[in-house]
Amino acid sequence: MEKLIISPAPHIHSGDSVSKNMYGVVIAMVPALLASLYFFGLGALIVTLTAVAASVLFEFLIQKYILKGPVTILDGSAAVTGLLLAFNLPSNLPLWMIIVGALVAIGVAKMSFGGLGNNPFNPALVGRVFLLISFPVEMTTWPVVDPLATTYLDAETGATVLGILKEGSASLPAVSDMIVGNIPGSLGEVSAIALLVGLGYMLIRKIITWHIPVSILLTVTVFTGILYLADPATYASPLVHLFSGGLMLGAIFMATDYVTSPMTFRGMWIYGVGIGLLTVIIRTWGAYPEGVSFAILIMNGFTPIINFYVKPKRFGEKPKKA
Repeated sequence: MEKLIISPAPHIHSGDSVSKNMYGVVIAMVPALLASLYFFGLGALIVTLTAVAASVLFEFLIQKYILKGPVTILDGSAAVTGLLLAFNLPSNLPLWMIIVGALVAIGVAKMSFGGLGNNPFNPALVGRVFLLISFPVEMTTWPVVDPLATTYLDAETGATVLGILKEGSASLPAVSDMIVGNIPGSLGEVSAIALLVGLGYMLIRKIITWHIPVSILLTVTVFTGILYLADPATYASPLVHLFSGGLMLGAIFMATDYVTSPMTFRGMWIYGVGIGLLTVIIRTWGAYPEGVSFAILIMNGFTPIINFYVKPKRFGEKPKKA
């Protein structure tokens, strides 16, 4: 008799596998990775290799020597976590801090809950927020763009677009520079066009659906547009919000995580609108210039509730009588 196997999310029924989709995400991140290597040089390479190697190593050690179960580092999920963690870091962060971030991401946010499919919060974002709260100076010291940079820790630094906005300065970089990536920022957030190429790849491959990215970006556009129309001297235009900071990175690669996002299309819309609204609130009135990471983690916490209340009608279910 064939046994019925019950397992946690993600559940894929299209002939794909976890590893196939994870490596598809890695491929989608290649344009943004190449952009970061071009704009930040040696520092971007060091940060990325360290984050990926540390994430894979910690998952291997925890599975083999602590959990004493099967080792699944070849499924690509640890590599994706490492890449996403690197994408959320400045290119001059000390190596030991990157390793600590990877340990928190893998050891605390992922493996302590049982591994892939059980973690309630996006592991890379947990690692990033932990580092931001623990080492705020190092995590907000952004190297300026230098394609020929061969230095690492002593790179020249500058303010991000959102940092400039928070300081109340009106001298912002051109939107074209934000789209291409010619601005200071974390590795994976600076080039909007590279991130959009990755989004197109994942949509074509059906690795993700369009509902979460579109709902987030549309919500941010609407609410920042309202603020801008009400007082353009105080609030930045929607284009500035769309193409600066980690909004594109978060909407495309972080919020769409299979495990921590809702399962239904209607639930995805609620989830995305919540992320977009919280992002605008934190960016506009919060203490931090960037709000995407916090917004995604908050809505990760609401995902089980959304899944519970926003469910498709079961096959054969009769409508309830009034």
